[in-house]
Amino acid sequence: MKAALKTRRRRDGEAGFTLVEMLVVITIIGLIVGLVGPRVLNYLSESKVKAAHIQIESFSSALDLYYLDNGRYPSASEGLAALVQRPGALETWNGPYLKSGVVPNDPWGHPYVYKTPGEHSAYEIDSYGPKGEEGSVDSSAMIKSASQ
Repeated sequence: MKAALKTRRRRDGEAGFTLVEMLVVITIIGLIVGLVGPRVLNYLSESKVKAAHIQIESFSSALDLYYLDNGRYPSASEGLAALVQRPGALETWNGPYLKSGVVPNDPWGHPYVYKTPGEHSAYEIDSYGPKGEEGSVDSSAMIKSASQ
């Protein structure tokens, strides 16, 4: 019985991981994060750009409905807010033209820029990307409406 107790005590002291084993596991986890992390971040930024394009298309459809009802697009001073709130005493307004009832910000939290007249069409909707500034050097910095 004493021999069994000695063996059990010896094994109890050996339970757990050594420092070398822990360092190997941490190194492997670090390598995996180093290889997979940039790809995940790239997908995240691509998804925000796609979301901005989809929102701009939604605005374009709503603006076309606004035009059909009112015979004009909202003025620059009315902006995209005219899609959810009746501008002034406009009798033919039949909105809100956006389902949510609010004009959402772009995926980076900045308001969309509505210009009328646009450079190549009656209106233009822009998102300046992550920095929210015109002329940013980021590859996804300027997202414009597809009507151009």
